[in-house]
Amino acid sequence: QGESWVPLAGGGFAELPRDWLARHGDRVADLLAARGERDALLAAALPELANLAEALDAPVPAPAAALREALAALAEGDFPETPLPDDLTADLRAYQHDGVRWLNRQRELGLPALLADDMGLGKTVQALCAVRGRTLVVAPTSVVPNWASEAARFRPGMRVGVYHGPGRALDPKADLTITSYALLRLDADALCAVDWDTVLLDESQAIKNPDSQVARAAHRLPGTFRLALTGTPIENRLTELWSQFHFLSRGWLGPRRNFESRYAKPIAAGDEEVADRLRGRVRPFVLRRHKRDVAPELPPRTEMVLHVELSDAERTIYDAIRAATRTEVAEKFGKGGSALKILEALLRLRQTACDANLVPGATVERSSKLEVLRENLDESVAEGHKALVFSQWTSLLDRVEPMLRETDIPFTRLDGATRDRAGVVDEFQREDGPPVLLVSLRAGGSGLNLTAADTVYILDPWWNPAVEQQAADRAHRIGQTRPVNVYRLVATDTVEERVLALQEHKRGLVEAALGAAGGEPITRDELLALLD
Repeated sequence: QGESWVPLAGGGFAELPRDWLARHGDRVADLLAARGERDALLAAALPELANLAEALDAPVPAPAAALREALAALAEGDFPETPLPDDLTADLRAYQHDGVRWLNRQRELGLPALLADDMGLGKTVQALCAVRGRTLVVAPTSVVPNWASEAARFRPGMRVGVYHGPGRALDPKADLTITSYALLRLDADALCAVDWDTVLLDESQAIKNPDSQVARAAHRLPGTFRLALTGTPIENRLTELWSQFHFLSRGWLGPRRNFESRYAKPIAAGDEEVADRLRGRVRPFVLRRHKRDVAPELPPRTEMVLHVELSDAERTIYDAIRAATRTEVAEKFGKGGSALKILEALLRLRQTACDANLVPGATVERSSKLEVLRENLDESVAEGHKALVFSQWTSLLDRVEPMLRETDIPFTRLDGATRDRAGVVDEFQREDGPPVLLVSLRAGGSGLNLTAADTVYILDPWWNPAVEQQAADRAHRIGQTRPVNVYRLVATDTVEERVLALQEHKRGLVEAALGAAGGEPITRDELLALLD
């Protein structure tokens, strides 16, 4: 609190030992914050306790020294050999085998694990090799069938129960119980009543908002070995990482407000020393590999921007909406309005940049962006390529459909209203399947293998680069044999160009916690700048 003297419990005051605190204060504060709700030091904190004891020339507790040594070996890539499951049918790649050994070692040491490999590197099969005892898997609804099929395929000896549907019931004899985040939120009491041996969150960024009901339910789940899988552990702000660690090892990163004041805010301000300290705290529990490092056999991936010039009619509408929204936003802010008003204004501008017909009251004869898409799809299909077309708006995909029919390009579609997701994916993946798949980001941004495609079109760029990364990774993943081209369609001199610039600014956030660069979440001022 900035005080140099503190009151003593028995009366009087004492001067704080500033030099001692300068050398050891942060470490002591982290250990105090990691005592957890039971006021007992977490096992994960033992290596840090050993470091503190050593720095103070005090005896190092034997368990702390042993755990520190084990973690140091893991950090050097020394993953002790462990047997693979007897019923395993998969032929693991070398890095996947390393991942299984790392997961097994974390479990043996009584520590949690966050497997944060790039998307498409096979996190599911690695996890299936490492789970033990009665296991609960929580995944996005769209991915639940994938887990059931991959478990049957790679671990046929396991008894699998899918906790889903109106007549759902827990099978006490199931080795692997699979459910969705939606049902975790609805049936939290039933799922938290089971003393699971292993509890696993797939796409664990789903609990990034610690105030959400699903995050609170996940934090309550009991489990001896706690495991999270995600290719995007941080999307917007560091509290997302805190929420996932609150599930993995409740209390390890301290109370949320403590974390925000001691880590999130200084890192957002560019404090590299604090970023280094946070990386040191999470590193023992995170395994993160990139495709470029562990899967060099993957074909190259090229990302390009297709610049779109708006027609005169579109430009008139866009400029009018931009002028009106800036005036409206300024008035709202003058009266204490929230950032939601900026988001509403940005939504109208972004829709206008894609297709002015999406905006109520606006009408244009054609969309320049969809014309560019049509020309590129014509060429792609003629050359024998298969393409994914992503948009966050199903209303924009509705505008693409008639254009494809007019040009006689066969297509299929996957969005939130699709009932037979597996059927649509199988149809597209077939060699004789349609060459184009229209996909909504919400429905197809994760958990899908669409390696039949080697071309990806993103119609409406978003300031969160992780979302677009997830979309592109549907095609660029293990099993892909052809080079992949990713095209972002960006309307010139519109908010979309500013979105691309903001993406670059935000890419460093993950690295601030797990890598080497700084970064910060989007701010209200940045939102306002997008309107300029």
